[in-house]
Amino acid sequence: MHLHLKHITPFLLLTGSRVVHGFAIPTREPKTYSANSTTKVLVLGGGVAGVIAARTLHEQGIDDFVLVEARDELGGRLHSTPFGGHVVELGANWIQGTQTGNGPINPIWELAQKHGLKTHISDFYGSLKTFDETGEVDFVDVFNASVNNFDKYVDYSGERLSKDLVDLTARSTYDYIGKRPRNAHEMAAEYMNFDWEYAQTPLQSSGIATARNSNFTFEPAAGGFSDDNILSIDQRGYKTFIQQEAKSFLKPEQLRLNTLVNYVEWSDSGVKAVFSDGSSISADYAICTFSLGVLKNDDVKFVPDFPDYKTEAIASMTMGTYTKIFLQFPQKFWFDTEVGIIILPFIKPISDSIMVVHTQFGLYADSERGRYPIWQSLDKEGFLPESGIIFVTVTGDFSERIEALSDTEVKEETMSVLKSMYPNITIPEPSDFTFHRWFNDPLYRGSYSNWPPSFVRQHHDNFRANVGRLYFAGEGTSQDYYGYLHGAYFEGRDIADVVAKCVHGNGCVSLQRYEEVKNTVPY
Repeated sequence: MHLHLKHITPFLLLTGSRVVHGFAIPTREPKTYSANSTTKVLVLGGGVAGVIAARTLHEQGIDDFVLVEARDELGGRLHSTPFGGHVVELGANWIQGTQTGNGPINPIWELAQKHGLKTHISDFYGSLKTFDETGEVDFVDVFNASVNNFDKYVDYSGERLSKDLVDLTARSTYDYIGKRPRNAHEMAAEYMNFDWEYAQTPLQSSGIATARNSNFTFEPAAGGFSDDNILSIDQRGYKTFIQQEAKSFLKPEQLRLNTLVNYVEWSDSGVKAVFSDGSSISADYAICTFSLGVLKNDDVKFVPDFPDYKTEAIASMTMGTYTKIFLQFPQKFWFDTEVGIIILPFIKPISDSIMVVHTQFGLYADSERGRYPIWQSLDKEGFLPESGIIFVTVTGDFSERIEALSDTEVKEETMSVLKSMYPNITIPEPSDFTFHRWFNDPLYRGSYSNWPPSFVRQHHDNFRANVGRLYFAGEGTSQDYYGYLHGAYFEGRDIADVVAKCVHGNGCVSLQRYEEVKNTVPY
């Protein structure tokens, strides 16, 4: 079993003129809409879950729907941007898991192939150089040991699940099996194996849920797709696959872009969304695909307030932040592999069977865990050769920290790390620099969801449950695939199937929920 990295990104994006907390909030296009219109089904959010929900309604013979998106294009957390004469992905970037033999196929991989997306395999384990504060230092053996530690962690979590034992934090699980990192190299290795996947630390994550989550995507023996990680390098943008899919069925009158939702009224008889321009749409049913982060931050008001069980569930699940920081230089001076790593507390080992040919990644081990640890070169054959582009990834609390800094301060910090990695090279100033502030973006409030140790199955059922005729779908509502694009796909499809039955009068039921989540044994 191999852990592979989850590079997911948020759902609605920003354009336009109105500014809130430093972000431009989209305003309505000059195109006019009736002030108050009606439809059978309203789909809120134009990311993967929203587009697939709309497609599913269409396939079920329901074309009386409207898809509403705050940005000026579909794609949500698939967020491409021009950078240094190329297009890079600030948000979701990878297809995680493809297909093994005749086993289940990842639907994102299927759509990428259908729409001709240009991709390249990312070799997380066989293409790595390691560094610390003294420069290049070979601790790949430590990384390999960390990969094995993660496998043991998954195995032990499976044992606990099979025995109906209480969940532990992932940190406690590692500690129980005797795999606590003791130095900067071990911390960096564990980081690459865990935090780089879940965008939060082992202490912030469920031991059992994270193990299940990894297996259901990457382990064919557990029903997963494969252990492949496929990077989109398509210069049309990763978003192309979902935008092209939308074009295959969506009519202009079924789509409203640049439409920001202010509040949503829900009841047992219908749903009404009111927008920032004062217009509204009333519907018999609605599917809300807003990110967990948006729901947690009250960026959209729901009237009436959610029931207590729903509020508790939203408050209890967590939203991770995954930040890619891009730098472009006049010419390449770094490792000739895809990735470089800085030593931090949590990373995975590289398989002994894999030969290092061209380095894609660099791992940097700093005395401060999570400080600019994972570096990836795009200036490579098969990627963006001669581009001079490298990016570094930070996650979780460190992502939130850098969002409070200016771009100049973040650039200075990243440059200081590169100078530590290459002490004998005079490194020029970057010609271009960018990153996205996902945590403070009011259309996302983070990158993707994570399952914390205090969050139980009943909480998740309550998070997924409908209130009245308002239903919810997205990566966060997927028990098996939370945090992944394919989780958003499956939930958009499945919830739209439920709503279609309601529209057709064919067995409309409310989803499972619990009025209270109680301890099995009182304190």
